[in-house]
Amino acid sequence: MSGIHYSVVVPAYRENGNLRPLVTRIFGALSQAGSPVSPHEVEVIVVDDNSRDGSVETVDDLRREGYNVRIIVRTTERGLSSAVVRGFREAQGDNMLCMDADLQHPPEYVPAMLASMSPTKQFALGTRYAKGVAIDEGWPLYRRVISNGARLLALPLTSASDPMSGFFGIRKETFLKARNLNSDGFKIALDLLVKCNIPAKAIAEVPFSFGVRAEGESKLTGKVMIRYLEQLAELYWYRHSGLVIFLAIFLFVLFVFFAQTLLSWYGGFDDQSQGRY
Repeated sequence: MSGIHYSVVVPAYRENGNLRPLVTRIFGALSQAGSPVSPHEVEVIVVDDNSRDGSVETVDDLRREGYNVRIIVRTTERGLSSAVVRGFREAQGDNMLCMDADLQHPPEYVPAMLASMSPTKQFALGTRYAKGVAIDEGWPLYRRVISNGARLLALPLTSASDPMSGFFGIRKETFLKARNLNSDGFKIALDLLVKCNIPAKAIAEVPFSFGVRAEGESKLTGKVMIRYLEQLAELYWYRHSGLVIFLAIFLFVLFVFFAQTLLSWYGGFDDQSQGRY
């Protein structure tokens, strides 16, 4: 029987500069005396969308140095959500965690996130909306407005406080129950919360503060925001029906108008090469 009980899945595209500090910090945190999870029980899976930026070589070097990390290079698929789903399907652990490659999800929180999952806590959620957490500290105003607006639009779908954080875990048994997952959607955590019908009592929320991107570029673009709105529309239809959908559409239109205006002010409404995630 495999000794791996936890899998950390990291979707990546052109994130080679962040992979070494990410992996070493994850295993460094797990190796601390007070860690509730042993590093020998954990694997890290990088799901890379054919970046061709040296990521494969970096992961190979880390493996030779003794870190339990491997990389899956996708050549025919693209997108954040489908990368997470691929990683979860290939994970050995019964407890699976998703985190960004850009270090904005600090690796020092990984032990607590992994340990928070159990047979009664099927979903772990890193939340920025807990007492004492500096919410989106260092972000420009327009990013904070967009983040909070996206969160408010998701409130009718789940009781989770921060389904937009992207730092989340799920038990494999729960993940395998999901049907009709939207692998093209932007926020796979929100899709899983809705499609797996996870009740509030089964969610373990772990407070965390966003870190600062060290390398690479932000993937937030106008195209990404439109994809999120399309995903919301599908989830509203899945969860609700009838007149509720009209209210959702009205809110979508308002949000698109407001977000597009903000992004045009800051020069962010750009659908060029970085706009995949």
